[in-house]
Amino acid sequence: MQWEGISEFVQVAETQSFTQAAKKLAISTPQVSRQVSALEKRLNIKLFYRTTRKVSLTQEGEIFYQHCRSVLDGLDAAERAVSNLQSRPQGKIKLTAPVTYAEMKVLPLLNNFLQQHTDVQITVNLTNLQLDLVEEGYDIAIRLGKLADSSLMARKLSKRTNYVCASASYLERYGSPHSLSELAKHNCLLGTLDYWRFREEGRERLLRVSGNLTCNSGSGLLDAALKGLGLVQLPDYYVEEHIKKGNLVSVLDKFAETDEGVWAVYPHNRHLSPRIRLLVDHLAKNLE
Repeated sequence: MQWEGISEFVQVAETQSFTQAAKKLAISTPQVSRQVSALEKRLNIKLFYRTTRKVSLTQEGEIFYQHCRSVLDGLDAAERAVSNLQSRPQGKIKLTAPVTYAEMKVLPLLNNFLQQHTDVQITVNLTNLQLDLVEEGYDIAIRLGKLADSSLMARKLSKRTNYVCASASYLERYGSPHSLSELAKHNCLLGTLDYWRFREEGRERLLRVSGNLTCNSGSGLLDAALKGLGLVQLPDYYVEEHIKKGNLVSVLDKFAETDEGVWAVYPHNRHLSPRIRLLVDHLAKNLE
């Protein structure tokens, strides 16, 4: 209700004509007149002196016009500011991501993004913990694998593949496994979980394995595998280059699980700002 009649009043004040105000607003003259009359009634003041030849502001109308003009100018400035944000992203982004994946894949892309958009500021927290984005004020999180049901929105950025592999020297000594049951005879290098993921006869299978090394560092497990200590199951970004170069040999490929997703997640009730949307697009394009 507070805004009704304001635009009509300002246009009449500036054109000194109900007819000209109607043309500028692309509405009818009677509609302009009704809106201004309703405004005067609501304010309980006379805003214009009206004659058949001229429309002019009363003293009260002049005061009210100055304030209304200032408000409308502020609204125009706000709209321009939002438009500028869309054409030239700026502001802060708070992001969290898993440590190793971010170091190898995400951080270089964030740095490229900052080179292109110098008015954006990014704060990154690398952690393998799944933080509460809303409570801790994060705009976006990068998450790997299957997403738990939650109130978060998600966009798939890429995918990752897990490989079971070992050095050629290890396989020469102990043989290459051809079935999942054969893993019981092998030294399996473990991460934070005591099982590996596979897909057998169209169904996911979690298989418990064991070995003489348990380590919460993927890089540490990779080094152990390269030195011939045992079999390891690691994501592609650890092992693909080594497989291509022949430093590692992939085994049990027919039991490989379905590729897992790499996701950007963000609070459901938070509209993606232009800078965050642009960053998500940048990550999706380059990670894929």
